[in-house]
Amino acid sequence: MMRARSLPALALLALTMAEIPYVSAMQAPPVAPAAPSPYSYADLADLAAAAPIVVHARVRSSAILKPEKAPGLAAGHARFYVEADVASLIRGSGPLAARINYLVDLPLGANGRAPKLKRKQPVLIFARPVAGSAAGSNDTGSVRLVAPDAQLPWDAATDAQLRAILTELVKPGAPPAITGIANGFHVPGTLPGEGETQLFLDTRTGEPVSLTILTAADGSRRWAAAFGEIVDETAAAPARGTLAWYRLACGLPRTLPLSKLAGTPPEDRRKAASDYAVVLGALGECTRARTPPPPG
Repeated sequence: MMRARSLPALALLALTMAEIPYVSAMQAPPVAPAAPSPYSYADLADLAAAAPIVVHARVRSSAILKPEKAPGLAAGHARFYVEADVASLIRGSGPLAARINYLVDLPLGANGRAPKLKRKQPVLIFARPVAGSAAGSNDTGSVRLVAPDAQLPWDAATDAQLRAILTELVKPGAPPAITGIANGFHVPGTLPGEGETQLFLDTRTGEPVSLTILTAADGSRRWAAAFGEIVDETAAAPARGTLAWYRLACGLPRTLPLSKLAGTPPEDRRKAASDYAVVLGALGECTRARTPPPPG
């Protein structure tokens, strides 16, 4: 009797389980990858390197200034006075007010109208302090952007890339900004076709940076960059999307100034220029979507 009564229940259970769809891990819908930052590494590094204050903020209010109150405003732009609440201080060496104000120049739309800054819109601010500005938790402090347009829309990918850049920037011995070629030379090797070029670079801080390019007898070349006094000819070239790559790709002149190789025979100068072109080709373009801010 017990068996007879249990059959319908078992049949019902089997039917119910048959109707439940089975989804394996292979059948799970794919997760869309996060959208990359709309800004290049160089765009963010330009701003991060120039800004002693970097803030993730939310717009509280904004007002467009009349043209007569916006000296130096570029054509096709509008200047805004903005008040924003600080969500997080990403970089800064001192206290910062919970609310900040600043001026920012933003491009007009295709219709010639100024863009709208919505309340609570998240933004990234790259700025310098203003002398005498208040910096209490209940005060509104003024900051000055490192460039007229140094306010970017916030998104998770840009925030993550920016923080990675800042982490490299503040490390001891971080690669300095390169301002040009100081001097250099090329010497032939012991075997036909061999040679070595060394180039010493000017930097904004005066810290030593050099390039070494070695040519083998078969014509193959390898190069390395030294950020410091020690030259390691076996070091790998800096990977793209690193601070060392950025300093070289965005700081080196596009051609080797041969006048910096004074005393080097003409043939060796030509070889040095050829070696330098190899370095530039390996680094690739310093891609930017915006004009870098002026040096602070």
